[in-house]
Amino acid sequence: MADILAAIEGLPPVLALKSSFVAYPLVNALHILLIGALVTSVLLMDLRVLGAFGSVPAAPFVALLRRVAFVAFAGAVLTGATLFAVRARDYAASPVFLLKMVLVAIAILNFLLFRRLEARVAKSGNLPASLRLQVIFSAALWLCVLVAGRFIGFY
Repeated sequence: MADILAAIEGLPPVLALKSSFVAYPLVNALHILLIGALVTSVLLMDLRVLGAFGSVPAAPFVALLRRVAFVAFAGAVLTGATLFAVRARDYAASPVFLLKMVLVAIAILNFLLFRRLEARVAKSGNLPASLRLQVIFSAALWLCVLVAGRFIGFY
């Protein structure tokens, strides 16, 4: 595994990124911006599902924010993979980085489960307590992803 990670770090685009005074900070800033957009859109969706912003129609609001979250997530994955490649061996050995990846995976699974259960509940119009807890869990997970990501640089 160490050989694969070292090979990733030695790829020409990665070496170019490492040697650029401008590129790495820009990719890092874009990653932070995308994570911010992702977490904000998820929190706003979660709050709306829980009943906040009642004057705003739920379906179009959540649909818009869901698209923003998907785009932000895809961009965060791309920029995150780029940042990972610069120090692949260090990040792969970092418990904080690994925790962040586990939290992201759990958050994705939570979202997929919610979508599946949401379709069943949509007909009744009532959000059961179990789904309310799942929405709160979603918000907590994405906030933990954000915090774990910030700790990576200090570990």
